[in-house]
Amino acid sequence: MSVKSEPVEQIAGLRERIRYHEHRYYVLADPEIADGEFDELVRQLRRLEAAHPELVTPDSPTQRVGGNPAEGLVAVEHTLPMLSLDNAYGESELLDFDRRVREAATGGQTGLVCELKIDGLSLALTFENGTLVRGVTRGDGLRGEDVTANVRTIRSVPLHVPALRHRGQGEKVEVRGEVFLPLDSFRKLNREREKNGEPLFANPRNAAAGTLRTLNPKVVAGRNLDVFLYQALVDGQVPCRNHSEVLKWLGAAGFKVNPEWKRCSSVQEVMDFCRLWEGKRKDLDYEIDGVVVKVDSIPLQHDMGETSKFPRWAVACKFRAQQATTVVNDIQVQVGRTGALTPVAMLQPVRLAGSTISRATLHNLDEIARLGIKIGDTVWVEKGGDVIPKVVKVVENLRPPEARDFAPPRQCPACQGEVRRSEDEAVLRCIDPACSAKIKASLLHFSSRKALRIEGLGEALVDQLLEKGLIQDPADLYALKHEDLAGLDRMGDKSARNLLEQIEASRKRSLGQVIFGLGIRHVGERTAMVLARHFGSLENLSKAPQETLESVFEVGPVVAESVGQFFVQPGNRQMVKKLRKAELNLEEERAESSTSDLEGQQVVLTGRLAELTREEAGRMITRRGGRVTSSVSKKTAFLVAGEEAGGKLAKARQLGVRVMNETEFLSLVRRQEDQPHAGEKTAHHSGT
Repeated sequence: MSVKSEPVEQIAGLRERIRYHEHRYYVLADPEIADGEFDELVRQLRRLEAAHPELVTPDSPTQRVGGNPAEGLVAVEHTLPMLSLDNAYGESELLDFDRRVREAATGGQTGLVCELKIDGLSLALTFENGTLVRGVTRGDGLRGEDVTANVRTIRSVPLHVPALRHRGQGEKVEVRGEVFLPLDSFRKLNREREKNGEPLFANPRNAAAGTLRTLNPKVVAGRNLDVFLYQALVDGQVPCRNHSEVLKWLGAAGFKVNPEWKRCSSVQEVMDFCRLWEGKRKDLDYEIDGVVVKVDSIPLQHDMGETSKFPRWAVACKFRAQQATTVVNDIQVQVGRTGALTPVAMLQPVRLAGSTISRATLHNLDEIARLGIKIGDTVWVEKGGDVIPKVVKVVENLRPPEARDFAPPRQCPACQGEVRRSEDEAVLRCIDPACSAKIKASLLHFSSRKALRIEGLGEALVDQLLEKGLIQDPADLYALKHEDLAGLDRMGDKSARNLLEQIEASRKRSLGQVIFGLGIRHVGERTAMVLARHFGSLENLSKAPQETLESVFEVGPVVAESVGQFFVQPGNRQMVKKLRKAELNLEEERAESSTSDLEGQQVVLTGRLAELTREEAGRMITRRGGRVTSSVSKKTAFLVAGEEAGGKLAKARQLGVRVMNETEFLSLVRRQEDQPHAGEKTAHHSGT
């Protein structure tokens, strides 16, 4: 062996030993050597790498914290959406979930896997050839923030996983899980912040989220974040046939998996598991707020599919909300973007589920009547889903003599304009289109992440812009200049430039995002996309008569009337004119013809597709006017069957539903791309 090769082998040997002991300590919680011995191994490696800097690699254990603080977090699109979970409150809703699973299984495997629901934040980690290359937060599910430098400081996240290398150089492995702050670390962090005169974190989840988004990795390294991983994708595919096998696969590869999971063969076992951990949650060194229940069979997961927000094959069984008693000091009214007046109980501050609660929504006048609540009452409050505070009960025998009824406002508290209550609603609404509170809420909605996504435009800044008369509606944002912004409070030269860049970037958002951002009542994300696809431009939509709107697939009379009323108002018409002048994207790249073969059709996807992900196939169907559904029925137009198709294929054949393979499906959608479409901006378009 040459002298030159000795440092290479010494460094490789030290790295292997350090990774082994990191895994024993941070993942298995079963160390084999003392801390001093481990530190000496790291010191030896640092000395060797300092002497031979050309041998330093990004996955070396010495490189967990390095470099200067970042200037900002970069947005990254997920290869596959990171969906949130639908909730089940109580055993009846869990039984409903189990029934849906058994119906979808059509005699197949119906095993369920229970995992503790960690109260943290979701994270996706990407490994290439076994080396960690990226860590991204969940964000809005479609786009997250690149926090790779911070993730590298989490000792339970391996920088290199040798077990992932065996399949080949080009393989990409993505693992997903939950980052959290252990309770001991949370308490230590707050003690330090209190000592330094800094504001305390309300709960471990907030502390973990704030820490992971900190721009200085050295700060993150000192806070002891931890992670449990529960999902794996190898080149976009789940590597196992069952979710329980995925958890074992992750553990065998060297990732940290929460050991408190169980495969259950019946819903009764699931209920027992939930009851067990609801009672034992206080014994853990991390916070949980429920149990996640997943279908074990991966093919059955594919068959059940997902909505735009939730997978149908999983549910979060939330623990009973923590409750406390407090006093209603007052009832105030908030005004939303649609003019809805929402009463809010102003409470004597009380600690509840890790945070201080000082207000809770009362929804509407009917809810106040149902509760029988008065100002001065003692009430029970709880966090619905451990998140949203709400009043659940009035303690009438503690009502003081001076308690008084809430007087519904006769005029808008923000603009003193007229308020009305429709016969079919429990909500009072301000009808003044110039109401300052409505304008503010509209601006915040317009700039939100699911609409035009203008980062940095928060409440305080909107208040200043309105107070100084710089904006009156969302379209005015595009007329702002650097000198308008730079002189505002907390808006220096750099902040002004950043906001203007965000506003400029928002001009290129899709027509669907623009329609959603307008804040038309009853028009959510999905409906906005449907309207954009059908009409092809905001001009066409604004001129569409009621009967044309009602004829659109998935648009009913209520939505049609709301859209029509929005564009009748002079102020809204003027705003659209200003948006057009500001050169926003007010046309769909192509609007599908109403004569499309998929218009109004229900389509079911099942099995594993070779060329497409199920999400890509679903978008193809939606863009052409169809709708993806999870179960086969007589209303199903056709079923697209991939490899390992399950019970849905058998049911389709039984009902006589047309069955296509992937090649036939692609032929159908690509044939339609070659046909002329209403509202096309060019004569020809490439394939999807």
